Amino acid sequence: MVLLDLNMPQMDGIETLKRLRDGGFAGRVVMFTVSDHEEDVVNALRSGADGYLLKDMDPDEMVRQLRQASLGRMVISESLTALLAEALRSQRSQPAAPDIHSLTQREREILRELAAGLSNKMIARKLEITEGTVKVHVKHLLKKLNLRSRVEAAVWAVQEGVER
Repeated sequence: MVLLDLNMPQMDGIETLKRLRDGGFAGRVVMFTVSDHEEDVVNALRSGADGYLLKDMDPDEMVRQLRQASLGRMVISESLTALLAEALRSQRSQPAAPDIHSLTQREREILRELAAGLSNKMIARKLEITEGTVKVHVKHLLKKLNLRSRVEAAVWAVQEGVER
């Protein structure tokens, strides 16, 4: 398990988290910080954090939450639940615009191949991964980009100049 602060010298916690996930780190990553800003919380969770705990919490509660995280559960400081609920409500009314930066490096590679018109089977061959892995990445990139289909993703990628 890794505990990350948002504010760190040279590289912030979100960028560190993204690099860990892009590098294939599958361990638990919990943000441990003083920031209770909605944007920071949502950004951390979208970037792959398994939890978000505030530094002002009771030490016994922190230990309890970290034990829960080690068991595979998402952990959030109790004071942030209302903030997250409001963030979700406001997102429902305004779908997020697709953002290429929300994707991992592998998801970007797959998106480029989708934009080139390749099938899952061809993408798998080209990238030397299984077709099932391609399907999982396509599912994740569609969700992150708030798009409904691989065709919509391909069109968006071409319009944005993402291909090649």
